[in-house]
Amino acid sequence: MARAQRTVRTQGSVRGIGLHEGVPATLTVRPAPAGHGVVFVRGDLPGRPRVAARIESVREGDRRTALAGPDGAEVHTVEHFLACCLGLGLDNLEVELDGPECPGLDGSALGFARLLEELGASEQDAPRETLTPAGPFVVAPRPGASLSVTPAPGAGLSVAYTLDYGARFPGTQHAGLRVTPAAFLAEVAPARTFCHEHEIEALRAQGLGKGATAENTLVIGPRGVAEGALRFPDEFARHKLLDLLGDLFLLGADLDAHVAAWRSGHAANQALVRALQAPFAAAPTRPEDLASVALTHAQVRRILPHRYPFLLVDRVVEIDGFRRAVGLKNVSVNEPFFQGHYPGEPIMPGVLILEAMAQLAGILLLRKLEVSGRVPVLMSIDRVKFRRAVVPGDQIRLEAATIRLSGARGRVQCRSTVAGQLVAEARLNFALAEPPSA
Repeated sequence: MARAQRTVRTQGSVRGIGLHEGVPATLTVRPAPAGHGVVFVRGDLPGRPRVAARIESVREGDRRTALAGPDGAEVHTVEHFLACCLGLGLDNLEVELDGPECPGLDGSALGFARLLEELGASEQDAPRETLTPAGPFVVAPRPGASLSVTPAPGAGLSVAYTLDYGARFPGTQHAGLRVTPAAFLAEVAPARTFCHEHEIEALRAQGLGKGATAENTLVIGPRGVAEGALRFPDEFARHKLLDLLGDLFLLGADLDAHVAAWRSGHAANQALVRALQAPFAAAPTRPEDLASVALTHAQVRRILPHRYPFLLVDRVVEIDGFRRAVGLKNVSVNEPFFQGHYPGEPIMPGVLILEAMAQLAGILLLRKLEVSGRVPVLMSIDRVKFRRAVVPGDQIRLEAATIRLSGARGRVQCRSTVAGQLVAEARLNFALAEPPSA
């Protein structure tokens, strides 16, 4: 059921220095009617031009999210404020600025979140639109960055982010949460922006970072950051989650999905929002959408005898009788095998990719009624090829197609892809055996 749209009860302001422009700015929030959305008003410009916080308003901007109105008026570094709107469930606001950029405050969203909490929330007599992706998909707008989306009808939004600097500090970090106001306030809003010390000169040369100081930016030096400087051990990944949520607000609707990002920035996040708006990717939630996933994770557990950490199929999104099946495996940095398998540059073991394909093949074979109740036992593997590495943040699309199924024998052709690129393929031969007695 769609929730009611919400705005603030009263108005209030916060003031600070813009992180990139370095100009003092006051941000004033006022209530707005249902259907208004979040609209920025440039009170310092003639005619008080308005800029809507929608994906259509995005203009190119390095290291920040920048918006432009139809008359060319711009507002910069809006992502921290918009993340608060998403995290706290506020849909309709008028936000006046007396300069080109939102205040940077302490480099996090905490000051904005506290302001919005103080102003209170008021429900409005109109439903908030909710979008549910029509199916799982991956956006990979540039090499080395990707975002995967898995539908979660009726479950709300959950997000995960994998940050990966390789051998450089802070190395690899992973953060995730199911988005609720309480979780947002406690786990994401306080996370501050950051940059590496060696980037500062280049940023200044581009006219960026003019307002950045040690008080509002975590500066990573050759030895990392000072002891006790972090609010969370994984503050860098949490801040990337904050940026992701701010960009997702540009969708203009609530999202029922799990979004897993790997090394994405604002441009990649915004590419995902545009993909979600495409008719093939997203549609308003309807009752029939609730059956769009062929087998949930709970149903997979009831079929397969595997359990954590060896259950490697998260869900099955398509089954055509016992002829073909498509499943998904979301690869998290928290997978136990990453602790010992090339931990400095983690990649998923190839044998586990084969195991994931074999588990999907087992689900497919068990669809045939006359062998129901038997256990698929992998007997041999032919024509194995590995094409690329699987790393934290990837979503593996598993495909299995039955070549032959007769008596208690089965042969299945399997392949796996990430972002449309072939990862591995193999032909698996099974015996369908009686399960062992307890």
